[in-house]
Amino acid sequence: MTRIHVICEGQTEETFVNEVLIDALRPKGIELIPALLGKPGHKGGHVNFERVLTDVRIRLLGDRKAWCTTLFDFYGLAADFPGKAAAQHKTSAAAKASCVQAALTEALLAKLGDEAMRRFIPYVQMHEFEGLLFSDPSGLAQGINQLALEQDFRLIREQFDTPESINDSPSTAPSKRIKKLFAAYDKPLHGALAAIEIGLPTIREQCTHFDDWLCCIEALSR
Repeated sequence: MTRIHVICEGQTEETFVNEVLIDALRPKGIELIPALLGKPGHKGGHVNFERVLTDVRIRLLGDRKAWCTTLFDFYGLAADFPGKAAAQHKTSAAAKASCVQAALTEALLAKLGDEAMRRFIPYVQMHEFEGLLFSDPSGLAQGINQLALEQDFRLIREQFDTPESINDSPSTAPSKRIKKLFAAYDKPLHGALAAIEIGLPTIREQCTHFDDWLCCIEALSR
C-alpha cells in the first residue's frame, strides 16, 4: 500500500476523505491518512503558510516512506498565502489553482529541500469544498434531505461552466449559497451525505481539477 498523508483544512474536508475517498482508493493500493491542519483540537480554517509548513514538514520528514498532499479551499487561504495574490488576476479557476499550487510547492521546496518534496502533491480546491456538491444538484438536494431545493441548486449550477468555477466572495461562496437556502446546513455532516449521494464518479466527471488531483494520487499505486 502507498501511504499518503492528507492535510485537511477543516472537519468538512477530513470527513469527506474518511467517508468517501478512503474506501474508493484503498482497492487501488492507496492508504489515505487524513488529519486536520494545525494542533489537535483545531477546528479548521485560517490556512497560512507557516502552519502548512509545520504540518508538511512533520509528515514528509517524520514518515519518509509516505507521501503528503493537501486539501485546502482557495476561499480559506490567508491573503498572504503563496500565490494567492497573483492568482486573483487569473481568469479561470484552473489557472488560479495552478498558480497557488506552484507557489506553495516552491515555498516549501526552499524550506524542506528536493528529497522530501519529491513526495509532495499540492492541491487547492476551487473555490470551496461545497463547489463539488454542485456536480449534481439533484444528488445535493437528496443528500441533505431538501428535495424542494433541487431547482434552486440547479439554477446556481447553470450560471457557471463548471462546479469549480462557483465563486468565492463572502456572500456567494458555494457553502454560503447552500446556507442561504437551507439555514440548518452543517458542513461536515451534510457535505459528506451529499457527496455520498452524488457519488465520486460524478464529481470527478464534473470537476476536472479535483479529478486531476485524484489521478496523481492513483498513479502512485503504479
